[in-house]
Amino acid sequence: MTRDNSLQVDKDGNLRHFLCIRGLTSNLLTDILDAAESFAGVTEQTVKKVPLLRGKTIVNLFFEASTRTRTTFELAAKRLSADVLNISVAVSSTVKGESLMDTLSNLEAMHVDMFVVRHAESGSAHFIARNVAPHISVINAGDGRHAHPTQAMLDMFTIRRTKGKDFGRLRVAIVGDILHSRVARSQIHALNLLNTGEVRIVAPKTLIPAHAETLGVHIFHDLEEGIRDADVIMMLRLQNERMEGALLPSEQEYFQLFGLTEDKLTSAKPDVTVMHPGPINRGVEMDSIVADGPRSVILQQVSHGIAVRMAVMSMAMRRVGMGGERN
Repeated sequence: MTRDNSLQVDKDGNLRHFLCIRGLTSNLLTDILDAAESFAGVTEQTVKKVPLLRGKTIVNLFFEASTRTRTTFELAAKRLSADVLNISVAVSSTVKGESLMDTLSNLEAMHVDMFVVRHAESGSAHFIARNVAPHISVINAGDGRHAHPTQAMLDMFTIRRTKGKDFGRLRVAIVGDILHSRVARSQIHALNLLNTGEVRIVAPKTLIPAHAETLGVHIFHDLEEGIRDADVIMMLRLQNERMEGALLPSEQEYFQLFGLTEDKLTSAKPDVTVMHPGPINRGVEMDSIVADGPRSVILQQVSHGIAVRMAVMSMAMRRVGMGGERN
């Protein structure tokens, strides 16, 4: 087992923490997608709750601001009937000098069962998972440039719902700021684990990470070539807040070369699916006509995020008994 796998999965192959896609198995990813399918039905019912996590307490511990991710995790937990505590770290005791471990210890003393963690530092979720009490599960809601596994899984779920379960026949292009994107890294690992026919990354040379070819992708620096005959196009946000130095001449020039428009979409397959993890910079990464058009599934991604996060949380906590010990 890799380090990630041994930390995330127990000796019986059950999910303990969900920290990154790398190191997991295709079977486990498929189990998550199958579970999400059952929970998607719950979210479409009049009463959108199931009692699976009744009596459990989940803490959203966000060291980075996020509306979409935090809200969907909160809704997912509540639809599983868990109690939810949202911690805004910007106004918590850590600002007053309390260490991260002190914060975790105090929360553990409140008998919580799960931390959903978002942090600007890569590896932070792994650090927390190594240091929490044995009965607590940790879900990574995004750490630095490293990983955003639930976003990748809701993207896989969206692809499966629009294109079917056979990823082997698909050509998928990931376009944009690959270098700074934790989403892109998680997407690439998930697509390869699910045996996708071809995975492409499309970006300026300055936004391609070193040794990207080792990730199992084909690299393109021309948008229309990169999306030619693509079944799925996954656009990425320009992460200006993480860029050091001038990696791009201007946003206007970026849009001219790499912004997705109706004209450029003609290079892809006629039934291409267009995705974006959000938030969208309209007129930079894509034209509004594309974002709001019939091939876009961006709003479906948001809806699917609830079902996928319900699946991950329920799977990570299903072995926790009422007495607090893992079964």
